[in-house]
Amino acid sequence: MNFLRNRLVILGLVLLATLLLYLLLPSIRQGSMEPSLDAQRMGLMATPPPQIPTINVTIRTGQLPGDPPLFFREALPVDGAGRQILPRLQVVLLHGQAFTSKTWEELGTMALLATNGYQALAMDLPGYGKSPDSEGLKTDQNRVDLLSRFMESLGVRTAVLVSPSMSGHYSIPFLMKNTAQLQGFIPIAPVGTRSYTPQQYQNIQIPTLIVFGALDTNLGAQSHKNLIQLPHHSVLKLEGARHACYIDKTREFHQGLMDFLGKLK
Repeated sequence: MNFLRNRLVILGLVLLATLLLYLLLPSIRQGSMEPSLDAQRMGLMATPPPQIPTINVTIRTGQLPGDPPLFFREALPVDGAGRQILPRLQVVLLHGQAFTSKTWEELGTMALLATNGYQALAMDLPGYGKSPDSEGLKTDQNRVDLLSRFMESLGVRTAVLVSPSMSGHYSIPFLMKNTAQLQGFIPIAPVGTRSYTPQQYQNIQIPTLIVFGALDTNLGAQSHKNLIQLPHHSVLKLEGARHACYIDKTREFHQGLMDFLGKLK
């Protein structure tokens, strides 16, 4: 009798378990098909934020014939959609002794200018980068003529001239003799500023942004002392920066550059 009772109890338990499984099966199946809230959150966190679209600026290169031939890089102005537009201004970028036109491309200066509506032209000075040296550049007038040839060949009417360090051998004589070809001047601790009188500086009427690094106690301090004789100047002193201050403090230099250009007409 006990044996029969036990079998009935076991059978009842099996039937009860089967009934419970049948009732719970839909919710179990639904739970296995939908990810949990934690899983959804993890998935959202793993998804990278959308990338801000960047404007693709093309840097083209060329070489002007002559003695010597001059290698250059150019970035044409584009709007917010990357379409080419007429330039607000034309900016000619020279370079220091340890650098070339490639420096301005690598720093992003050329792309920055182009995306803000400016035409950027960076030259390899003779004997640097891809421009061969020339024996015919021993006088100030020779170097002035070379810069004039470069600008005229590329259709530059009035330029903003950016001139760091060694390139002052070209830009300072050009400033004194061909100031009518300039709309603005940005000397960055250039050489050659001691060769002119206060009166010669005071005769220059173009807007000038004098740039130097606070740690540059040689050329930076010397050029600043001489260039502040220009009547229409402002000063950008980059704290914590050495001689090549635009490399040490590129972001601050770019901000000062854009502010200065924005004020020119």
